[in-house]
Amino acid sequence: MREFLRNGKLLTLMLGHFTVDSYVGVIPVLYPLLIGRFHLSLATVGLVSLAYGGMAAISQPLFGLLADRFGTRFTGLALAWTAITFAVVGFVDSFPLLLALALASGLGSGAFHPLGALDVRGLLPPWRRSFGMSIYVTAGTVGVAAGPLIGILVFGAFGIHGTGYLVIPGLVTGGYLLWRMRLRPGEMSGAVRKVAHAAGPVPMFALAAVIGVMMSRSWTVNVFQAFTPTWYRQQGYGPEFYGPLATTLVLASAIGTVGCGSLADRFGRRTVILATLVLSIPAILLFTMYPGPWAFGSAILIGVLAASTAPLMLLMAQQLMAARAGLASGLVMGLGFVTGAIGVPINGAIADAVGLQKSLMTHVILVIITIGIAWFLPREREMERYAEARQEPLRAAGEQV
Repeated sequence: MREFLRNGKLLTLMLGHFTVDSYVGVIPVLYPLLIGRFHLSLATVGLVSLAYGGMAAISQPLFGLLADRFGTRFTGLALAWTAITFAVVGFVDSFPLLLALALASGLGSGAFHPLGALDVRGLLPPWRRSFGMSIYVTAGTVGVAAGPLIGILVFGAFGIHGTGYLVIPGLVTGGYLLWRMRLRPGEMSGAVRKVAHAAGPVPMFALAAVIGVMMSRSWTVNVFQAFTPTWYRQQGYGPEFYGPLATTLVLASAIGTVGCGSLADRFGRRTVILATLVLSIPAILLFTMYPGPWAFGSAILIGVLAASTAPLMLLMAQQLMAARAGLASGLVMGLGFVTGAIGVPINGAIADAVGLQKSLMTHVILVIITIGIAWFLPREREMERYAEARQEPLRAAGEQV
């Protein structure tokens, strides 16, 4: 850990990731205010997450492809754009305009994530890449965890107009990111890029399994984070209870992310992913069947198990598409984002019909299906063979330049 924290550029990217993802954490705390202001149902208010997450998702492969071709630039501007558009949300008086701002803010997030992941990959040694990427991802997770607390404090003091104050951290961090990363990690030359685009076929079945698991895990994580405050509000709890509970759910995933990254470097990513899936089943049942103060314990279990494997799947995709790592980052994170965003209104519609408790409980079925998909994830030796076959042309081209 000490070795990674000495890396100034990695710390800068972690700060940017923390800040951009903190806006995601604020959204669930906004739900009760938006429901009251615009007279929305649970399914309709979920469209805010769909607009933000959907735009972030569908734009990520495009930004990843651009990064593969032209290198990483203007990550700080993407963060600043997210902050500015999110800040205006509290001042609009129509629901269509609210959705338009959510789309615009999501575009900034969509630009930041693949560029940041590609830069981080270039900063990490291969032998500790799972642990290092987990640390970077954890910074974003901590940002999501801090979001509900930030939202409760700001909205408690200023109401829904408090979104205006949220522009400050985004602008400050975005400016620092632009200055600190002006000397970016080494980018591929034009000759090496040409070799990258001519690389051999991607193992599509293995990649599909990686993406499938990522999509399922994102769905579960997003739904529990989005609806936990609303569920407990319906049961008569106040923000002083469901705010810390939502933060506990997300913060636990930060701890699990670092732990799973370290375990994956030792036992293999496939083994760790399968183990977390199996253990997620009792965790979800405990959280949904026994609400109340003891939910803090089951929330820790869900957070540790459900969200902690995201960096492992990101690295698997980057290895499977080693010549197009930026596109791989955009695909995995983008499809994960959009599934999570679509999942919120789907579970919201189920909740309108049968209640939030039963809606959340349906994720046990999803986890069981995902275990079957994860069984087809490639093992470490297969991953190394895929990556080596695609990196060899890149090394040869680099030596010629």
